Amino acid sequence: MKRGSRVPCLALLALTTSGTTAATEGKFQKLTAGQIRAKLAGMELTDNVHWRDLYQRNGTIMSTSMGRKRTGKWRVEQNQLCIEFEKEPIPKCYDVWLSGKQVELRREGLLPLHGTLEPSSGRN
Repeated sequence: MKRGSRVPCLALLALTTSGTTAATEGKFQKLTAGQIRAKLAGMELTDNVHWRDLYQRNGTIMSTSMGRKRTGKWRVEQNQLCIEFEKEPIPKCYDVWLSGKQVELRREGLLPLHGTLEPSSGRN
């Protein structure tokens, strides 16, 4: 392959990749405060392998990640899900995006956390 022909190929690859990402993001909808409460209360968010978080209706969160169990509180502030675990006094707040049962928790400057929303399994 000629050296000069690599640049157009890379540009085409970048456009194709970014177009796919934009199309995928188009399926997700950002939730409002009321939608976050309605979707999460009493439900589990999990990757089905490494972690699962149970969002209890009373605002308690029970989390299991790689065998480690934690509890804390969850609440909704300014259209964001805020989670505060015991021994971690600073809450982490996320924009919640939903596509069917697929959820993305997004924070500025970080990669989104992907999970599936399911009825509580009672495994926490």
